[in-house]
Amino acid sequence: MVNTRTPISVFLVACILSLAFPVQAKVVDLSSDFEQPVSSGTGGRSLLVEEITATWCPTCAEVDPELTQVADSHGSRIAMIALHPSDGEDAFQPPAAKHRLERHRLANDALVNYSTPTFVVEGGEPRIGYDAWQDVQKDILNTELIRQEVSELAFTVERTEVGYRATVTQANLINKEEAQLTFMVIEHHKNMPEGAFNPGGPSRDRVLVASAGCDLSSNTIISSIDLLSSSAPSTCADSFTVEFQPYASWSVILVHEQVNESIDEGERLMSYGAVELAFRERATQEPISSLGPWLIGLAVVLAISSIIRKK
Repeated sequence: MVNTRTPISVFLVACILSLAFPVQAKVVDLSSDFEQPVSSGTGGRSLLVEEITATWCPTCAEVDPELTQVADSHGSRIAMIALHPSDGEDAFQPPAAKHRLERHRLANDALVNYSTPTFVVEGGEPRIGYDAWQDVQKDILNTELIRQEVSELAFTVERTEVGYRATVTQANLINKEEAQLTFMVIEHHKNMPEGAFNPGGPSRDRVLVASAGCDLSSNTIISSIDLLSSSAPSTCADSFTVEFQPYASWSVILVHEQVNESIDEGERLMSYGAVELAFRERATQEPISSLGPWLIGLAVVLAISSIIRKK
């Protein structure tokens, strides 16, 4: 729900401006060879939307194909991640997802016993089930309203002899205390193993398969899971690098966020900034912004009206 302390005019302005500036996340065509480094572009405002899912879950299998279109329709506003559990039944059970789920449980005991699918926007309230997306949309907008300042982040990805290498190229950080930079590698259209119970299609999307964290205070790698390598020769902010497997289609997400110890002490689980580079087919066409000038004008009128009423 909309925060009651937020004027409705501000809420409307945010909605209108999000339509007026439908910026797309950086998506690279599958024909690209990455022989030269490809930049994510400078970003930071993307919100993490993490889905707790499972290959055996019929509802998750129904939702999965729709979420790629949802992600594209939101452009760079969100970065979507699917977390598959280590429950003995899921067909993937990636250790990187287990590590990420343990981080979430530090902040939210409700995720110890969870239902699938469950969606979490920036560590907020879990939203459960097929019909939860309306609440997720509200959480996205509310979080955008309260998160006024973000870190500016950028990285490049290039092909190596054995895979791909992602390297931080820009990190203008709003906070370095008890914080880390995290690389997450997402595999798109990950094939289901033969013989696995499968209530859905032949693959699952946005599966977190590898990750690494670099502590900004010590400039050391504090976690590295299912990567070919990870290092920070100088500092996390200017040389943090990970090398990952040559997946057929992938996304890399760079996040500035708290270290686990800070979350365990009660800090809210909200990132300071995130940016994504995707190597995949786009689910939707580029958004049309021809209404932009009209919508901007309406936003200005609403903002002025709000000021006049306050006087």
